[in-house]
Amino acid sequence: MKRHGYGSNVNGWRCLGILGGLSFSLFLTQAHADPRPNVVIILADDLGYADVGYRGSPDMKTPHIDSLANHGIQFSAGYVTAPVCAPSRAGLQSGLYQNRFGAEDNPGPYKLSKDVRIGIPATVNTLAKRMKSLGYRTGMIGKSHAGNALEFHPNASGYDEFFGFINGASNYRADGHWGTKINEPAHPLLRNHEKVEETEYLTDAFGREAVAFIERWKDQPFFLEVPFNAIHGPMQATDEDLARFSHIKDPHRRCAVSMAYRLDLNVGRILDALRKNNLETNTIVFFLSDNGGKFDDNGSLNAPLRGTKNQLWEGGIRVPFCLQWPAQVKAGRTIDIPVITLDILPTVIAAAGGVVTDRVDGVDLGPLLTGKVNTLPDRNLYWRFNELWAVRDSEWKLVNPRKGAKPQLFHIVTDSRESEDVSGKHPDVVQRMQDAYSAWTSGMMSKLWGWDTSFPVYDPGMGRE
Repeated sequence: MKRHGYGSNVNGWRCLGILGGLSFSLFLTQAHADPRPNVVIILADDLGYADVGYRGSPDMKTPHIDSLANHGIQFSAGYVTAPVCAPSRAGLQSGLYQNRFGAEDNPGPYKLSKDVRIGIPATVNTLAKRMKSLGYRTGMIGKSHAGNALEFHPNASGYDEFFGFINGASNYRADGHWGTKINEPAHPLLRNHEKVEETEYLTDAFGREAVAFIERWKDQPFFLEVPFNAIHGPMQATDEDLARFSHIKDPHRRCAVSMAYRLDLNVGRILDALRKNNLETNTIVFFLSDNGGKFDDNGSLNAPLRGTKNQLWEGGIRVPFCLQWPAQVKAGRTIDIPVITLDILPTVIAAAGGVVTDRVDGVDLGPLLTGKVNTLPDRNLYWRFNELWAVRDSEWKLVNPRKGAKPQLFHIVTDSRESEDVSGKHPDVVQRMQDAYSAWTSGMMSKLWGWDTSFPVYDPGMGRE
């Protein structure tokens, strides 16, 4: 097995042409002659809505993440498409509700039929594929949860370079110290398709590799996705960070805070690399979590929101979500209009000078980000996760929290805690939203895999998260 580090076989290439039809007039601030922005998407794992300093957390120390939020735009109602890892990531990468291609649950041992292939289908035009076609160098550093087979590997999904692991969890520490969580299966680290050994704490290794990618491709437009696995279990922090937060008495929360602190340090390393190379001004940086947190799993918190990961209450799907783009986006703004990760693909493609001609479910946020408009067209956002479902518009949210339950209605713009079910007071709203959900779900594909024991095919090779 090879240790980390690229060899001399990596050849740089420069994008010499400038694509026409740019949707924005960009400032020429980068070292290369192409005015299109670089794009970096930093994705945390199971980080709760309350687990960042800019949301008022009293114990999480996240100054670098906070700087992104404070020097850019905060989305107070930023949503993901699912309350667990893999389907949420599939929605982000595709710009489609993952229910359109059956990716409703995490990869699991149960399948609808024996010929089901567990992963994002090759026919889906992912964000990485689109950016590559526009001449961007593409990379993924971190956790890929899009299917185990080679056909679903990041290199087959549009990423020129990959460093990380496949599936849902891996050791952070080389010594295998598991902290406060029961041992889980670890997945090998890969550089593209080749196994590598790693001695650094895994969050630090991902930060190192992200910085190296920026250094290699600083002279041409690049798209870099950094899906950290922090603060998802196993709960493994560094000894140094655990000592730093020894004043936190609950060992579970202390470990979560320590892991988030290390995540934030590596967000800072990425931002420093952009600054060092004069790339920060014209780089779009997104930061968000893939779903809400769950204290029992990883010590994360979603206050003041109701619910947790695995649920369609706000705590499962409403996440820390912010964006920085100094060349185009005025700092210090908060947008309360609901947005969703589906919007990232059309926004990025438009900023890169591309045109989305096929179907996507998100909208281009560019005019909203740059202040050309102050609202978005009316739309509904939908969720279907196994037996659970929900629909939200600009004012209301209707949620079916468990199988066989009566849907509950919340005036979500004034009751983000989902504390008062007002379905009895507004039956007309309930009916309108339930009809909208029924029409939407009828156009989705059936769930193809996951943890539904009623599925007829059992494939023990697939492991949860």
